[in-house]
Amino acid sequence: MKPEPDPSTSVASHYDAVADTYHEQYDRDLLVTVKDYPANYFRLQLLLDSFVQRGLKRVIEVGVGEGTPLGTLAQAGIDVAGFDISERMVERSKERMRELGLDENRILHADIRDPPTYAPLLENGPFDGLMAMGVMPHVDDDDMTLENMRALVRPGGSVFIEFRNKLFSLFTFNRLTLEFVLDDLLADVSTELRSLVEAELAPRLRLDLPPIRATTPDGNAPGYDAILSKFHNPLEAETLFGRHGFENIRLRWYHYHPAPPMIEVQAPAAFREQAFALEHESSGWRGLFLCSAYVVEATKPAR
Repeated sequence: MKPEPDPSTSVASHYDAVADTYHEQYDRDLLVTVKDYPANYFRLQLLLDSFVQRGLKRVIEVGVGEGTPLGTLAQAGIDVAGFDISERMVERSKERMRELGLDENRILHADIRDPPTYAPLLENGPFDGLMAMGVMPHVDDDDMTLENMRALVRPGGSVFIEFRNKLFSLFTFNRLTLEFVLDDLLADVSTELRSLVEAELAPRLRLDLPPIRATTPDGNAPGYDAILSKFHNPLEAETLFGRHGFENIRLRWYHYHPAPPMIEVQAPAAFREQAFALEHESSGWRGLFLCSAYVVEATKPAR
């Protein structure tokens, strides 16, 4: 089982350590190689298409990373601003803004849990749109975080917020499956029955997968599994966002898997080809189980 995150470790220190290579996740060249799957590239496509269709003029990003998404939006004619808790990510994002001839002062070192730290970005009022990729897995209080995000958007504005998909665990057939069954599906079942279920399922699952990322590749910072990095159940998204007054709530799926992840090593080319094909499938429900992540689009009421 995955160990509980060590409270002494820092989300910021993890992202400081990976900042210099983070841009590779958006590299279009990944589409034609057998390197890491370009999930963030597909996510950026979803966002850009939606922003342009909605005619958003001013967008703020919570968790700017190294600046590729904001830079892409700026190149599409959108006025951008944003902030991040990682100082190194902020530095990289500012570099990206300078490369594009944009105002680097629109990027701040700030924390969505602490509104005064990003208040200077509101000097011209709330924004038409907000995006937050890779933020919600790392916050303790979803409600406070969503309320702070809501305040950054004007009435009638839109939010685009990414989550890790908890239901994908039902398709992985590994330790995540067992954790979901025991800790979520059977949360209110007696310890005796849960122990029997665990004994029955454990031999049928790959409990050695996925490998626990205890440190970053260089070994100098906590890995993704050593920091708070939680999943969310997409079936609860409408309730969560509705609780904060959002409307027109829609789930957008990405990072499809045409087979359980462990199968990829057996046929990497076929796995990749079929994954690409699924990125635009339109069933509306397969993503619940085949996607490892999703974006919630929602609107702040225009009243």
